[in-house]
Amino acid sequence: MQAPSFKNKINPGKAPEKINVFSEPTELALKEWNNKGLQLPDVSIINSYRKEQVVTQLKKNRVDAILLFDPLNIRYATGTSNMLLWNTHNPFRSCLIFDDGHCILWDYQESTHYLESNYLYVDEVRTGASMFYFAKGDNVKSAAEDFSHQVSQFFEKKRKNNKKLAIDKIMLDGFKSLESRDFKIENGEKIMEHARSIKSAEEIKAMRCSISACETSINVMEKETKPGMTENDIWSILHSENIKRGGEWIETRLLSSGTKTNPWFQECGSRILQNNEIVAFDTDLVGCYSMCTDISRTWWIGDQEPTKEMKQDYQIALEHIQKNAELVAPGVHFKDLTFKGHQLDDMYKKQQYSCRFHGVGLCDEFPLITYPEDYEEGAFDYVLQPGMTLCVEALISRENGEFSIKLEDQLLVTDSGFENLTSYPFDEKFLN
Repeated sequence: MQAPSFKNKINPGKAPEKINVFSEPTELALKEWNNKGLQLPDVSIINSYRKEQVVTQLKKNRVDAILLFDPLNIRYATGTSNMLLWNTHNPFRSCLIFDDGHCILWDYQESTHYLESNYLYVDEVRTGASMFYFAKGDNVKSAAEDFSHQVSQFFEKKRKNNKKLAIDKIMLDGFKSLESRDFKIENGEKIMEHARSIKSAEEIKAMRCSISACETSINVMEKETKPGMTENDIWSILHSENIKRGGEWIETRLLSSGTKTNPWFQECGSRILQNNEIVAFDTDLVGCYSMCTDISRTWWIGDQEPTKEMKQDYQIALEHIQKNAELVAPGVHFKDLTFKGHQLDDMYKKQQYSCRFHGVGLCDEFPLITYPEDYEEGAFDYVLQPGMTLCVEALISRENGEFSIKLEDQLLVTDSGFENLTSYPFDEKFLN
């Protein structure tokens, strides 16, 4: 067993005509997965497992309900999504889930096709959660009062007199209005990060499919990358191939070339790739089944050899992720992931990456495992568990240097250790 399995305990027997779920894979992706022998996930099991994870965390934290505004948390808890990227900066959706699993979803008022759907994991659909200025202007406080009144009514119906409510993210007027109604507000972000951290066996199937589609897309990008192309030209290939397979979006623009790779975190642009230069990228890709594939590679593009210094740094980066991956096993304390394993020489520390590991699921998730220099006692006092998925990072970048090497793999914590879910090859030009 690599990750926990789960059968539907929430609303058993409820059979809707429509279930609004994740982005569906295309025929191209399905054909490619079939050729690779990949198993397709059961989305209904994914949704029911996730709903139960939320309920379990509510009971564990002894709160009556959780109020969600983060679109990814709503997607996780309900299996639904609506204009997700627009929703990230226009919070028109909300979801209230009680510790008995009862779920109320506020959606976009013009989305009648959503309102007419039967949601398997939603008991009631409403509108009216918009409490942001663009939507309500100077009436935003009134909108917040209306919304908090609805929430309060649901608590009264449930006879939740203690009014312990967890919230992940909320507009200021909404928070103040709920607080004025004597809600005892808890940290909902923590609850959701822990709920999302353990993946079910079906979620791992979905992640395998997403990674496969991403790696196929990377392969197309690598084959088409040539001197004379702009960084945007190269990056657009990954976007296109991701969408062709039913993927969704890429969270960053982290592809750069040549001397622009140092320092790292310069977004791709109009720079033209020259012959005999490095191209480095970090996918940050939300792909099929809405699962994130977060892997990094560095390529040599040209008809000559990389420099001795480039080969040395590439091999250090590869050793860094491979040795640190060997630390991963159930029961390992997060602190050990920081202080044990492969450590970088002083010459690389000023520009080392922001973390050694991080969780991954619908996006980058809990936990964040820092380098020793950034360690904060008590911030992540936990251990690895089977079903967690992590990315192991390496950025080898010399201060005032002319290049950087970026490598990253995606791992699964198993019952006995770890499995590397990533299979995309490393560039042999740096390894000989």
